[in-house]
Formats: sequence, C-alpha cells, structure tokens
Amino acid sequence: MKPLATQMEDQKANLAFAEANISSKSRLMDRFSLKGSQLQQPLHEFSGACAGCGETPYVKVLTQLFGERMYIANATGCSSIWGASSPTTPYTVNKESHCGPAWGNSLFEDAAEYGLGIASAVKQRRAKLADLVKEGLETEGISAELASAMQSWLDNKDDAVLSEQYGDEIMANLGSLDAVNCPLADEIADMQEHFVKKSCWVFGGDGWGYDIGYGGLDHVLASGEDINILVLDTEVYSNTGGQASKATPLGAIAQFAASGKRTGKKDLGRMAMTYGYVYVASISMGANKQQVIKAFKEAEAYKGPSLIIAYAPCINQGLRKGMGKSMEEAKMAVDTGYWKLYRYNPDLVKERKNPFQLDCKAPTADIQEFLLGENRYASLAKKDPATSEALRTNLAQAYAERTALYQQMADMPYAGADETK
Repeated sequence: MKPLATQMEDQKANLAFAEANISSKSRLMDRFSLKGSQLQQPLHEFSGACAGCGETPYVKVLTQLFGERMYIANATGCSSIWGASSPTTPYTVNKESHCGPAWGNSLFEDAAEYGLGIASAVKQRRAKLADLVKEGLETEGISAELASAMQSWLDNKDDAVLSEQYGDEIMANLGSLDAVNCPLADEIADMQEHFVKKSCWVFGGDGWGYDIGYGGLDHVLASGEDINILVLDTEVYSNTGGQASKATPLGAIAQFAASGKRTGKKDLGRMAMTYGYVYVASISMGANKQQVIKAFKEAEAYKGPSLIIAYAPCINQGLRKGMGKSMEEAKMAVDTGYWKLYRYNPDLVKERKNPFQLDCKAPTADIQEFLLGENRYASLAKKDPATSEALRTNLAQAYAERTALYQQMADMPYAGADETK
C-alpha cells in the first residue's frame, strides 16, 4: 500500500481503461470464471461493515454476477445494517445508471416470505408481459425485425443474456407496432424493465435462517418456487450482541451459553436436502473461491428453490489472529473439517448422477488448533479447562462422524429407477 496522492498520476490511464471496459456487458472473460467475475463492476461497495467481515465479500461477488437484475429481500440483522444504514446504502447502479440491485427489508422473521412475495410479483408481471408480446406478434402490419425479436424473446425469456438482447431489439423496433396498435405498444414500453430475467434473492444471517425465521425459510423452500436464499452463517446472533443460535456449535461460548453450548449445531443444509427438489450448497470463500462462484451460478440457474449457506468469520468469534486474517480462518475451517464444502443439485438426477457432490478433501489440519485460535472456544479453556477439553473433544468427534457421513453420501451411486427396464 502507498499514499494515494503518489499514485494518482500513474494510475489515471489504468482507471480510464477499467471504466471504459469493465461493465455488466463486458465480455473480456467468462463472467462466471474466477477472474472474469472480477472484471465486472461490483454493485455493492463501501458497506461500513466491521473490518474483515466475512459476510460482505459474498454479497459483493453476487452483485458482480447478477447485480444489474437482482431483487433482494433482506432479513433484519448485520446484513441489513451494513446493507442500508439510512441515509446511505452500499448498493449502487451500473454504468448505465439505472440497473442495480433493488433492495428491501421487512421484519427480522419474515424475510423469506417477503422475498417469495417479490418473486411471485415478478413472475406474474413477466407473464403479463409475455401475453402482451404474444398479442403484438399476432398483430398484422408489424415489421419482420420486430416479429423476429418478439419470438426470440418468448423462446429465451428465462435466459439472462438473451432475454436482455432480444428485449433491447423489441424496444428498438417497437415503432412498427406503435404505428398499427399504439395502446399495445405503450403497454409493452411501460413494462420494458421486465424483459430481462430477474434474479430474486433472500439474504439473512444464521439467527434468522436457523432460528427466528426458519419457519418461513422452510415454507419458501417447500413452495418449489424459483427463489434463492443466502444464509450468512457467523454461528451466532451477531447484530444483537452475540447470543447463541441453533447455528452455534457445541462448546462455543456465546450469550445464553456462557459455559459453552451443550448441544450441537443444526445441520440446515442436510435438512433442506431431504426435500429432494431444493438446490443446496455450503461454501467458504477463503477455502475455495471457484466453488463459491460455481454454487452461485448453479443456484441462480436452478429453476426451483435454492439455499446457500456461507461460512462468514465474524468479530464476535474472537479470531486471535485478527479479523485481517478472516479469509485465512475460513480456509482453516475447511482444512480441519470444521466446515464442509458441498453442492446438492437436483438437476443431476436427470442425468442419472448422484446429486450430492463433496467439494472438499478429508481434513488435513488439527481442529483443536483451529478451535483454540478463537476466543469463543479458547476463553472457556482458560476458565474451565476440563469442561472445555471435553466439549472440544466431543465436537471433534461429531464433526469427524459428519465428514464420514458426507463422504458416504458423495460416494453413493445414482439410486434412481432403471428406465431401461
């Protein structure tokens, strides 16, 4: 790092190049590659979250992948505070100055239902637009260019890139419809924002997703609707003072668990997998950035409910190496088997493949070293060494059993009926 004033003159050309070439429409590299995603303008910036926050990097990347067409229903909590501390917001628009995430917050407990309402409204409005386009296609006197664009949009309206391309072509040629049916052309023009396929997301922390909002989350997953849920898992109620949640692991200290939590962590991902039609992923950016992008891409493309659980180091965890090492801590969580990386994609069943894919190797690092590197475990070791050791030993055993179970799930062959019989 160098003083800004010493770099301004030399970097002006680089900045000009970046501003000219980096946008949601740039095709310098595949948008869903690790490097290509970073050649997209982030539509989330300057959040004001804690230094080293493990939550904001996931949202920043999401806006680089889908930001110009995102709807966000945000549960109250850390993600709503750094997401919209009035009168400012870190969400911004792209170079065209009109495309960016549409953000909203209702209550702590009903973010999933709120998001489902948004997704349902978008679905209905796009269906109405499709009806108008079909009516326009059947109108005599329109140009061949407009007819071709309308048919192409109807055929590709659920493709993010093509729906935008053909929507732009419709608007560019709408004059031929205006000449023969002005009211219909006006209706289509009024709904032009819905030409592009929308990406509907629900954001929330583990206090919401595992606890107070779980009923709504489960209801939305069970609905089968096309909506994406991102749970930013800090393993504690971060925004309200660090209370224990159902995501808090065995042996961790938190408010209401001052002597170490005596029950294990809820396996939210495995519970969601039992539906069979829900896309589920567990990710950790510090451990595998490519897996993060792959999970985001698959979840958004999946035509059904998706749940992504993201490991997010938090200041409440008391990282002894400091929050400047939060990515390193997230990697260590995976290396020790404390956090697992996986994707459960129901679409793979159609290909006669096991839908569960384990994306991490067997543990290679000492889980006890990891645990004692965080105050939520180390402080109990100082206060009550015997209890701490017993709880940490039980936690390590439980997570070793979980590793074996997940490996068994990943090794299972396709279990569907043999269609050739």
